[in-house]
Amino acid sequence: MIVYLNGKFIDNAQATVSVDDRGFLFGDGVYEVFRVADGRLFAADRHLRRLARGLEFLEIPRASALDDAALVAAALRLLQDNALTRGDVLVYLQITRGAPGPRAHQFPSPRTPPTVYLAANAYTLPEEVRVHGASVVTTPDIRWGRCDLKTMQLLPNVLAKQKAVTAGAFETLLVRDGVITEGASTSFFAVVGGVLRTHPANHHILPGITREILLEEAEQIGVSVVPTAITPKELNGAEEAFVTSTSADVMPVVRVDGRPIGGGEPGPVTQRLQGSLRARQASAAPALRE
Repeated sequence: MIVYLNGKFIDNAQATVSVDDRGFLFGDGVYEVFRVADGRLFAADRHLRRLARGLEFLEIPRASALDDAALVAAALRLLQDNALTRGDVLVYLQITRGAPGPRAHQFPSPRTPPTVYLAANAYTLPEEVRVHGASVVTTPDIRWGRCDLKTMQLLPNVLAKQKAVTAGAFETLLVRDGVITEGASTSFFAVVGGVLRTHPANHHILPGITREILLEEAEQIGVSVVPTAITPKELNGAEEAFVTSTSADVMPVVRVDGRPIGGGEPGPVTQRLQGSLRARQASAAPALRE
């Protein structure tokens, strides 16, 4: 597999990062995951805006060689070099503060070049689960106070995801201050009293790209949406629920902690939004090319 690392396209087996890299030592960096369908990056502009916001907050300098066009061009070349121009693909992009030398907590010189890594992998959608619905479990949300930034510091998410795997579930929903924030790697929605609800976009959730698109699609198809968090008790009486992400699309949730949601099968709002997202992905314009 060919990957991109600091301006070079090389075999994955030859790609190495210094042990002094601040991503390795501190998780000091940001990342994005792009969905690709038949060689087209879906919603790339939105992902790049979120990336820029994260870099700005972390004060990681961004050279002109790292502008949006350069990153898109690198991603597109990876698709070509790895023969991934057909089917569903995920492109992973990570930027760290670089490898300035001996470990120190404070920022290094702003002249330190960041470490930039991209990789592309074929992706198979979990179609069987998406058709019939998924089970999820819940756990306390122990993450830091800036979950709105897509940083590499994901240990709480890793622990939550492993809880789902151990339970034979698809995802773990995180509960903070008595309400469900989101999933370990997904955004969360539920239909309660005929209204589609999701946690408001604040520091406690990541502003998911698929979440953002689905809010627009819900308005287009006449689904009433209220950005209000859902309690676990309210979820027990929800008509339907689903989680969303770049890789999961719209994944119906039919069971939470062993209890069925609604009729125990994907609901009509979930199914309509699945169709809306598929249509939007299919009509996506090609990404900018070199």
